[in-house]
Amino acid sequence: MPPTIAPTPEHILRRLDWKVIRRLDGALQGNYRTQFYGVGLDLSDLREYQPQDDVRHIDWNVTARTDRLHVRQYLEDREVTTWFLLDLSRSMRFGPADRHKQSVLIDLVATLAWVFTRSGNPVAAMLYDPAITRTIPPLSGRRQVLRLIHELLRETDGQIRASTDLRVLLRAGLNTLKRRSLVFLVSDFISQPGWERPLALLSRRHELIAIRLSDPRESQLPDAGLIYLEDAETGEQLAVDTSDPGLRQSFFEAGRRREETLLERLKRVAVDLYAVSTDEDLVRAIVRMAAVRKLRRR
Repeated sequence: MPPTIAPTPEHILRRLDWKVIRRLDGALQGNYRTQFYGVGLDLSDLREYQPQDDVRHIDWNVTARTDRLHVRQYLEDREVTTWFLLDLSRSMRFGPADRHKQSVLIDLVATLAWVFTRSGNPVAAMLYDPAITRTIPPLSGRRQVLRLIHELLRETDGQIRASTDLRVLLRAGLNTLKRRSLVFLVSDFISQPGWERPLALLSRRHELIAIRLSDPRESQLPDAGLIYLEDAETGEQLAVDTSDPGLRQSFFEAGRRREETLLERLKRVAVDLYAVSTDEDLVRAIVRMAAVRKLRRR
């Protein structure tokens, strides 16, 4: 067999343009950014509170003067920088060889970056892998998207073995992002505990969208007999007999509890989570995220 040729940023962007972005143009109408960005910074008007309104927008001074709840309405910023905070730790390389979590991350980020930057809005990124955080400053244009893809492809060769700590990435974002921005946090959320507080602070200062990438095999063991499992981040190995139905059920229950714990932590800090699986069509995933955000804003 001839050796596999590694894809270049140009090849990836050309593939996404044909297979994903053109389909998005038909599925999502209007400005892409308005599908995700909620409110800007310029106060537009005040009106009485409605049951579906966000309580964070209540103007308590006006409410106190009038004895009726009033909410602030905003004009959306004409130019909003989109930041991607990206978890590139070793657990993100789990999944099928041709479509593991990190390859889905690259496709997702490249697609969003391209559709945002086409209208002139700058995009930027912070890469975490896992003890190093590097920053790609905000710029717009096709060249910026290609640079982002190039950096993501280069990061896949990292050899650092350490447990993921999302606090490092989130604190770096808090220290770097000064102006209110649209922020995508993309991770599998397999991390050391303690990331809830910096995530809550980031959500208060910016328009935050948390996206969790997952693979179905992370919660379902196949009946494949005796196999060796390895912790991608620490290198620890364990021999397990997957023909044992009790073991497979325990593995499934552990995955379910991990999912419930994650959702509960995000609920406590009032951050919505959007799930994208390695076996899911990317266009459908993005359209679903946009539809859910539009519904929640209403």
